[in-house]
Amino acid sequence: MHDFRYAGGVLCCEDVPLGRIAEAVGTPAYVYSKHTLQEHYRRLEEAFSGIPHLVCYSVKANSNLAVLAVLAAMGSGADIVSGGELYRALKAGIPAEKIVYAGIGKTEEEMAYALRQDILMFNVESETELLALDRVAGEQGKRARIALRINPDVDPLTHPYIATGMKEAKFGIDMEKALAVYQQAASLAHVEVLGVHQHIGSQITRVEPFRDSLEKTGEFVRRLHEHGIKVRFINIGGGFGIPYGGEEVPYPVDYARAMKPVLKEHRCTVILEIGRMIVGNAGVLLTKVLYRKRGGAKRFLVVDAAMNDLVRPSLYGSYHEIVPVEERERERETVDVVGPVCEAGDFLAKERAMPRVEEGELLAVMSAGAYGFVMSSNYNSRRRAAEVLVDGGDFAVVRERESLEDLVKGERILR
Repeated sequence: MHDFRYAGGVLCCEDVPLGRIAEAVGTPAYVYSKHTLQEHYRRLEEAFSGIPHLVCYSVKANSNLAVLAVLAAMGSGADIVSGGELYRALKAGIPAEKIVYAGIGKTEEEMAYALRQDILMFNVESETELLALDRVAGEQGKRARIALRINPDVDPLTHPYIATGMKEAKFGIDMEKALAVYQQAASLAHVEVLGVHQHIGSQITRVEPFRDSLEKTGEFVRRLHEHGIKVRFINIGGGFGIPYGGEEVPYPVDYARAMKPVLKEHRCTVILEIGRMIVGNAGVLLTKVLYRKRGGAKRFLVVDAAMNDLVRPSLYGSYHEIVPVEERERERETVDVVGPVCEAGDFLAKERAMPRVEEGELLAVMSAGAYGFVMSSNYNSRRRAAEVLVDGGDFAVVRERESLEDLVKGERILR
């Protein structure tokens, strides 16, 4: 579900017409629905009720402070992958004891920062990281609480760039080596083993990969207990897929139903690192048509949003539905929707059959709440977009559009 729908012939976010937002803040702009965020989080909590669990929102999906604060108020924890994300999570009001730190390239500076904040645990991805964390914790006179990320070698049936649990992936520790690494971790003076972590990929639209990987992880937990290593947390990662183009995908309750039997068996607290399912369909990218153009047999819509604003179509070939903000009877045509960036790969859609729109009209790029603004850049010295949060009939700018001065902040000319 989401709260973007037509009312009175105009696409609205909750009770606010998107055209009104465009008039106030300009385009391109990201627009998020507070109610959708809350509802998605609530459905996830309800799906996993009946077993001890902690939802740790995946900050990398959308790290805007206002978004994080909405989820913090709902009781969410945070899954972070950098010191910057830790800073954002804490600033938004997420308690340190609900934060887990993932990622394969933690620096010692980041480790020390997280230890000082006393986060719940680190998800450790290699033996060398484990030893570094033990050393940093020792320097602080602390014990680092950890889970090891094991690689269950399960095909998540998703885009190869966002498949993370296969044997050849850079992430995690091979199942064959994992027991020895756990034994090593249990012997270290400044490490406390708390759990097991897995994460097999992103935008996964079937429950079978989760069930298969969790069965492997559950068997591994049994082996750990047989060797005297007791874990209290099973972190099942995230990656629950969402509909980008009207396709059928499982609901949170479907994922939960598939995994609960294994999870209940081990009587551990379950950690879910969910991002896209919470925020993906809670946001759109609002853009304006600058020009209509023909090139040979092709038709182009040149819009003011570009690959620097939303890179997923260029990077992954990802599909985002694109709809006119004004609803009326229109002819249909097949067009490429492209941006102003000087790259042939700058597009939001290719060969897309859609209603005909004219220069000056507004378009909404749907399902842009996850991996949208967070992956944006200043390529071509383009200013990053504004971000807006809608709450019922009100809206507020929660990140101002960058200024030209922002583009050169921190730079200097040597004379």
